[in-house]
Amino acid sequence: MTTSSETLRVAFFVSGNGSTFEHLAEKMISEFIPAVPALVVSSSPKAYALLRAERLGIPSAVIARKNFASPAEHAQALLQALREHHCNFIALAGYLEWIPPEVVREFRHRMLNIHPALLPAFGGKGMYGMNVHKAVIEYGARLSGATVHFVDEEYDHGPILAQQAVLVSPNDTPEMLAERVHEIELHLYANAIRLVAQSRVRVQNRKVVILPTPDHDTDSPRPA
Repeated sequence: MTTSSETLRVAFFVSGNGSTFEHLAEKMISEFIPAVPALVVSSSPKAYALLRAERLGIPSAVIARKNFASPAEHAQALLQALREHHCNFIALAGYLEWIPPEVVREFRHRMLNIHPALLPAFGGKGMYGMNVHKAVIEYGARLSGATVHFVDEEYDHGPILAQQAVLVSPNDTPEMLAERVHEIELHLYANAIRLVAQSRVRVQNRKVVILPTPDHDTDSPRPA
């Protein structure tokens, strides 16, 4: 399939600080990414990302799994918020809750996540935040990096859209590695969403194809 030419109205799913969300939203406001930052959904009322959303004038909603009697009610609350704000795309930005299958099905190939390692290595349940960087160093890996992938029903499993590597130094601490990975994450994620917003992404099973620009320029997009 090829993404629609319809303007992306993006919902950001967050749980904490929100620096990645803010970077992406600002790229949309500046029109580097031809999309609209339409909604911020937080799993926590204490997430600093909510203050970032308020400063940017982006609507927000707190929809936490613990506040619902069943997973189905949680899923319906998420879908209702997305529909109310006419969102047709989701970008996960430090979201720490399981995405309900109903939401995954509704947004098949229209939901992206960024993972702080080179999937399929160092992915799966429990592999988030500093846990990933500790695992990379303890394993003795020479390379780490970041992966932008479409979200499916399994943790860190969906088709891969973009990856970028960083070297792991013998002297690295998890904090040092996390900082270097975060530096590339922002640019990688912005460029990946830009490709989708330009209708240049086709997903066939697990294979992701990047289409050339209309003028047949096959160069990758300029850095975000």
